[in-house]
Amino acid sequence: MKRLVLFAFALVLAAPLGACKKKDSGAFAGIVFDVGGLGDKSFNDAAYRGLTRAKDELKIDVQYYEPKEASDRESGLRRFAAEKFKIIIGVGFMFTDEITALAKDFPSLKFACVDMAVKTDGKPLPANLVALKFKEEEGSFLVGALAGFLTKTNKVGFVGGMNVPLIHKFEAGFTAGVKHVNPNCEVYPGYAGETPEAFKDAAKGKSLALGMYEKGADILYHASGQTGRGVFEAAKEKNKLAIGVDSDQYSEAPGHVLTSMIKRVDLAVFETIKSVKESKFEGGVRVFGLKDDDGVGFVYDKNNESLIPKDVYDKVMALKSDIVAGRIQVPSTR
Repeated sequence: MKRLVLFAFALVLAAPLGACKKKDSGAFAGIVFDVGGLGDKSFNDAAYRGLTRAKDELKIDVQYYEPKEASDRESGLRRFAAEKFKIIIGVGFMFTDEITALAKDFPSLKFACVDMAVKTDGKPLPANLVALKFKEEEGSFLVGALAGFLTKTNKVGFVGGMNVPLIHKFEAGFTAGVKHVNPNCEVYPGYAGETPEAFKDAAKGKSLALGMYEKGADILYHASGQTGRGVFEAAKEKNKLAIGVDSDQYSEAPGHVLTSMIKRVDLAVFETIKSVKESKFEGGVRVFGLKDDDGVGFVYDKNNESLIPKDVYDKVMALKSDIVAGRIQVPSTR
């Protein structure tokens, strides 16, 4: 009997978030994070800020789940659905198929997917599902312009995580921004891999970055999740500059982070949860860009203003105005 009790207790400790809750737990919003989980100081952490803001401002109960393996994504989503969470959010394009299927299985619940890979087969999304998309190319264009203005070697680089169309948007916008202000500047691109593991390979990120710095690049932009930690390590080692992504990543390498391209995943998460709370949820596709709620942008504050001359900042903000007004069309593909 004693061994049976101990075994049951061990199962409770080993259970993932929410596994011990009864159905219809009363929780309102649940998030299942992307590869890397919390602590990436980037994509997932931005989503978490939106979740905690919703908890504090909307006075609701929230929970999150960090998958250990790819197969855990669907089980995390289904656990929240079984517990009748009002809104369930998957963070990352890799949730696309699972969350679409789940929305059909649970039509009374609401679902959202950040960076959802919306299919172009003509079939509409389920009415209870919203795809949260971003114009990453627009924010990337602005940090590319900064790099183009400030490079001293006329050589810069881009380090991507997984070699997929979503990350190509970052590269395309960055390259376009660099070339717009400095046509003679060379841009070195590199990707960490072809699988989701490419978003959490700091060693590969450092190797790619060191190679670009050794070829003469003095500013690198990464869009690679935790792989970007290796880029920052290389920037410190070589006394060069790097550009962060998704969240303000200044703390990763103070003095070596020129800026960060901000992607307002926190805003998208908060606004989606709020829409459910206020019974204003709408399915379909919602896009966040420079013109749309300042859904993307870049950091300019006391931490990095010494690295960016005021006249350069003003020129980049003028480019932002041109994009918003439609005078500059930023490419989203390479």
